[in-house]
Amino acid sequence: MYIRIGYDISFDVPATTSFLMLLRVHPSVEPELVRPEVPTIGPGLAVTEHLDEFGNRAMRVLVPPGRLRLTNDAVVKVDGLPDPVVPDAVQHWVSDLPDDVLPFLLASRYCEVDRLGDVAWSVVSAAPMGWARVQAICDWVNHHLTFDTTYARPTKTAFDAYAEARGVCRDFAHLAITLCRCVNIPARYATGYLGDIGVEVVPYPMDFSAWFEVYLSGRWHTFDARHNIPRIGRVVMARGRDAVDGALTTAFGSPFLASFQVWTDEVSEPALVE
Repeated sequence: MYIRIGYDISFDVPATTSFLMLLRVHPSVEPELVRPEVPTIGPGLAVTEHLDEFGNRAMRVLVPPGRLRLTNDAVVKVDGLPDPVVPDAVQHWVSDLPDDVLPFLLASRYCEVDRLGDVAWSVVSAAPMGWARVQAICDWVNHHLTFDTTYARPTKTAFDAYAEARGVCRDFAHLAITLCRCVNIPARYATGYLGDIGVEVVPYPMDFSAWFEVYLSGRWHTFDARHNIPRIGRVVMARGRDAVDGALTTAFGSPFLASFQVWTDEVSEPALVE
């Protein structure tokens, strides 16, 4: 299966501003690109790239006052299968976890592990350790939160989402991540493209999406508390402890979003050579 991915985003920049961007697919996805990414950051700005501490491909650019336009368009090959379900995946004792996994048990900017422990243990009280506990958390978060774009804001944390019972995909992810960490299951934030493939098309403009991954049986597994069903065609762009690490654009100034368009569409193979 082939998926066309891309975006066309513009900012009005009132003063010279540094940007940090995670607007490339994750390096693990790059081998599957059958039409490569050619991101443009204009007009004609010099861009440097590096891999951040989570392995994300980051871009840095200094933008003068005026209009900044960001575009990208690529095609990626995916297996066309839903997210794997591994019900016998086991939970590790904390003492057995690899050193690089331990940070994903800790509290972070948007995931207040210290405030939601009682909630987490009540949610998983009837679920055995491992996959079943993560699924119980997804079921509970999916039921507790109502998807509502009017409740989105950059300062919103997992505890805020819990208290308000409304939010967007990143709020579902943050709350589920926090509850997992509370019961000693390492969990990390993931973001990228997720089109309406194999499901009913939702009545919202296409956007980037957020979900999460947990460490069970020695590897990371994908979960999605907002949709709460295995989905086809996820394309990862960034991973981290929470949305701080996975922010697709970070501006060290005060730009204004002028326009925003994202596409994630299944295409036929002949379209690759058009």
